[in-house]
Amino acid sequence: MIELKQINKTFKVAKRNAGFKEAAKALFRREYTYIEALKDVSFTINDGEMIGYIGPNGAGKSSSIKIMSGILTPDSGECRINGLVPWKDRKEHSQQIGVVFGQRSQLWWDVPIIDSFELIRDIYKVEEAEYKRNLDELTELLDLAEIVRTPARQLSLGQRMRCEIAASLLHSPKVLFLDEPTIGLDAVSKIAVRDFIKKINRESGTTVILTTHDMNDIEALTERILLIGKGQILLDGSLDELKKTNSPYKTLTLDYTAGGFAETAGISVLEKYDGRTVFRIDTSIISVSEAITLLSAHAEIKDVSVEGNSIDDVVVSLYKEFEI
Repeated sequence: MIELKQINKTFKVAKRNAGFKEAAKALFRREYTYIEALKDVSFTINDGEMIGYIGPNGAGKSSSIKIMSGILTPDSGECRINGLVPWKDRKEHSQQIGVVFGQRSQLWWDVPIIDSFELIRDIYKVEEAEYKRNLDELTELLDLAEIVRTPARQLSLGQRMRCEIAASLLHSPKVLFLDEPTIGLDAVSKIAVRDFIKKINRESGTTVILTTHDMNDIEALTERILLIGKGQILLDGSLDELKKTNSPYKTLTLDYTAGGFAETAGISVLEKYDGRTVFRIDTSIISVSEAITLLSAHAEIKDVSVEGNSIDDVVVSLYKEFEI
């Protein structure tokens, strides 16, 4: 279980104007600004959950991940992961977690991937039988057989990210932190990574915390969303609840051969053509099925299509609502 209680973190950042004169002045007198990265952040994540941790740039996502992984020490507050304090019990804690940063690498650049894997095995002191079992499974599931003997610098981004994920799982961690794991990947690689993440969560019960700006990743992988903005947890709920609350409207398109339609409570006309009408359905007033039944009584319908707002639209509406 992951528990955070009133975590706070402030960074002291030096600043100066451009130019040599300003640089010289800064040698003797520096100006600083203070950035509150996290303000009383509290949440609980149960074992085996898969969480989407979202927010705009600078919201505090990466700072939270670094504190939970033991890289950063907060100014105040409590954090316990499986009973351990990450920054105090770093050695024992690191044995239980895996971390993938999309813009950082744990692979050695000039050596074959398999050499990096074996070094990671030695660092984590993974038993030979467990290492071989995990390596064989990861190689098969992530399709690494043709690339593990290639240096990291010669791999494409998609190939390298698959290797990064494998490297983070060689020691069978209980918790996996994924910070932008699909950044820059093509569609095929993204689907492969998503399928693999779902598989390890389902079969191994691995707790997964996913931070990403790709809302398709969130929709494909997670059921629960944590929204952080300006260093504070603004919202905690299921994806379905967020969609219903922040996106109650559906777009209903009807193709018909005869008849006509009139607006009624919860149903308004967006566009109208010869033989086609596009409606906006307010599902908080009337369900889509009720709307179709009502409208079909007034025309001979040939075809029906229903579309809802995308997850990107939902998240944008949340950003606007909380002014972040």
